[in-house]
Amino acid sequence: MRIGVLASGSGTILQAILDDGIDVAVVVVDRPCGAIEVATSAGVEAVLVARSSFGADFDRLDHTHRVVDALAAHHVDLVVMAGFGTVLDKPVHDAYGGRILNTHPALLPAFPGWHAVEQALAAGVKVTGCTVHVATLEVDAGPILAQVAVPVVAGDTAASLHERIKQTERVLYPATIRAFVEEHRA
Repeated sequence: MRIGVLASGSGTILQAILDDGIDVAVVVVDRPCGAIEVATSAGVEAVLVARSSFGADFDRLDHTHRVVDALAAHHVDLVVMAGFGTVLDKPVHDAYGGRILNTHPALLPAFPGWHAVEQALAAGVKVTGCTVHVATLEVDAGPILAQVAVPVVAGDTAASLHERIKQTERVLYPATIRAFVEEHRA
């Protein structure tokens, strides 16, 4: 199964995937970011499909088509989102439905969306965590594949809690990707 990784940030999740020995065919990024260097250092092609805008005039549909084209050009079978900051539109789900994995810094269905760690702290929960799920058109609502709980400790900030969640994520995500690939081998 050829894997394409979508990334937007520093590349720490991508690095964990690569360090686990998972073969990545291509990394597609939506902005210049650290994931490009991580991919390049590992000998994986990084393709920049730059967003046209980060404002209200952003053409999500056009951007999604360009991302799908980049993935298709590398014959990708499975899309793995690794800190990808752009919500994609229907064409990616049409092309890869049931084959887009995402990781989220909370125990879904609790705290969906971009500010999960801050929401968990504001709610005063004692436990949050990391979820790996199949991405669907509805954000953070797809079938859950794996979860690990992470305790919230006294004095936690969004940064300290998020870092502990990321440590868990860097183990859980590669293991879940491997299990998904094994289960879906043709």
